[in-house]
Amino acid sequence: MASSRNEAPVTVACLQMEPVFGETAHNVAASIAMIEQAAAKGANLLVLPELCNTGYVFASREEAFSLAEVIPQGASTQAWIDCAARLNIYLVAGITERENESLYNSAVIIGPEGLIGRYRKVHLWGDEALFFEPGNLGFPVFKTRIGTLGCQICYDCWFPESFRMAALQGADIVCVPTNWVPIPGQDPGREAMANILVMAASHTNSLYIAAADRVGIERDQPFIGQSLITSYTGWPVAGPASSKNPEIVLATINLADAKRHRNWNDFNQVLKDRRPDVYTLP
Repeated sequence: MASSRNEAPVTVACLQMEPVFGETAHNVAASIAMIEQAAAKGANLLVLPELCNTGYVFASREEAFSLAEVIPQGASTQAWIDCAARLNIYLVAGITERENESLYNSAVIIGPEGLIGRYRKVHLWGDEALFFEPGNLGFPVFKTRIGTLGCQICYDCWFPESFRMAALQGADIVCVPTNWVPIPGQDPGREAMANILVMAASHTNSLYIAAADRVGIERDQPFIGQSLITSYTGWPVAGPASSKNPEIVLATINLADAKRHRNWNDFNQVLKDRRPDVYTLP
């Protein structure tokens, strides 16, 4: 049995909520209420949905600018920083970010001591391209006292390179604020395609993944919920959550296992078996 000094236990919570478009103060207060509930159950790493402070379906770039905030000075980030300090937790939350005349679909990574960093969505989906600039920070990982965290947002999950970049940089878990929408051709008797992609990425990179989705209908756009936490094996350890209702998805995991069990047998290790020398087009 592994020595206790080689363990990295963490209790992860995905906070599936229903933001109200444009009601930033209400949304942040609702998120903090859910954070407090999850922390009372022992959660010390919590993930909130994409753009959870403002809502998602903007009518114009001007409207998006009017709701966007500077990081970390904005009211939403400051409220989450205060909450993380008070509860001694780590938090990843989706936020509409403004930097000068640019807008980003971003996430803040916050710890008990304040802002750790930010992630900007690399792969924009649909009308997002009308409002946001593509992320320009790459796929950073964040070393914390509880482990090394990666971050992605929603459509980033459709690109295997995103998770592979996190794994190659030593991430133990990737936190995914998301606003998944219905996918054409989805079999109602099967897991959501987003769930399948997250499970596959966990398995093929030996990573934990915590994906926090939203629910509800906003300006005629439905969202599918089904937040989940996957093990490094690829199988869910919590969730998928409801497709319609707010919910806290909670799991206690050992982040050390993400690296400890990357050796699948005496011969194969998923990252070391890569062949970059042949991954180029002729």
